[in-house]
Amino acid sequence: MAYKFATKAIHAGQEADPTTGAVMTPIYQTSTYKQVSPGDHKGFEYSRGTNPTRKALEDCLAALENGKFGLAFASGMAATDTVLRLLKPGDEVITGDDLYGGSYRIFTKVYAQYGIKFVFVNTSDVGQVEDAVTERTRLIWVETPTNPTLKLADIEAIGKVARKSNLLYVVDNTFASPYLQNPLDLGADIVMHSATKYLNGHSDVVMGALILNNEELYKQLWFYYNACGGTPGPQDAFLVLRGLKTLHVRMRAHCENGRKVAEFLKDHPKVEKIYWPGFSDHPDHEVAQRQMRDFGGMVSIVLRDADLHETFRIASDFKVFTLAESLGGVESLINHPATMTHGSIPKEAREKVGVVDNLLRLSVGIEDAEDLLEDLRLVLGDK
Repeated sequence: MAYKFATKAIHAGQEADPTTGAVMTPIYQTSTYKQVSPGDHKGFEYSRGTNPTRKALEDCLAALENGKFGLAFASGMAATDTVLRLLKPGDEVITGDDLYGGSYRIFTKVYAQYGIKFVFVNTSDVGQVEDAVTERTRLIWVETPTNPTLKLADIEAIGKVARKSNLLYVVDNTFASPYLQNPLDLGADIVMHSATKYLNGHSDVVMGALILNNEELYKQLWFYYNACGGTPGPQDAFLVLRGLKTLHVRMRAHCENGRKVAEFLKDHPKVEKIYWPGFSDHPDHEVAQRQMRDFGGMVSIVLRDADLHETFRIASDFKVFTLAESLGGVESLINHPATMTHGSIPKEAREKVGVVDNLLRLSVGIEDAEDLLEDLRLVLGDK
């Protein structure tokens, strides 16, 4: 039977514990496992490689992304690092010009020194992606929606470019979550998540994930996953597995509140520009409608006539929104990308794509919407 999303979120990869009948997957707090004789075991040898709690999480993640294989990592950056280990000196990567600062940092400060070239283009324009392909290109890495200006990449169209040139194609699905879009269904080879965000949803775990369908590629990634050791412990796996059980209800609330906050901020006299793909005048609205089931809970704004000092003051004055890095938790957060999440990107590069000093990124949580709107009114004034 093909189960729907909510049922998979609650049950996929999880069976009652055979020893006790426990309904919730136990936290297997063990580093090693008894073997009957050398090499004769129950599928588990050493917990760096695999652990029953983590395996349940990986199977659930795979089910939610309509994939066959899942890998959980100690962070989103560990997941990213593992994909990049597939490359060799001289290889080229095409990626977005509006990109999470941590991804930009590992691309330009870590892997570039090993002779891997990163080409940054506007991934909202499929033509730019196609034009950037050379005989050395090996990988296309796309965020959609992007962080923090919420541009959309046409996943299916870029997938055709990747297949035409036999390129590996990775989509960072962190901002949307599998509840809103499934890149594997649209042609991606690998889906990447910072599971710290919406998947866990409670701001108490740092974790990453990769999901894919190709068994040979999975074996390659698992080799680096095990050999390099960027794997999470069972307690964190348990917490993310628990978070997934409410992903569908949380995402509905994030989307509903995100819409109300975006509508309040649109045309607000203190807001010069707003980024939210649910508006019909958003340049990528049609793409969002086609490949997403809703528009998410992320909203970014550029404050009108605000210098850095005034932007800091406004960001610090909220009572319900918390000034902090990260996103995707049940609580609403406000972030100043230029000095926080994107501080590792040179000023000229980030400003070129709109990450200016007076831009704020809001992760709209699932509090009562009226309290969120009142917090905005108290800080920004009414419309």
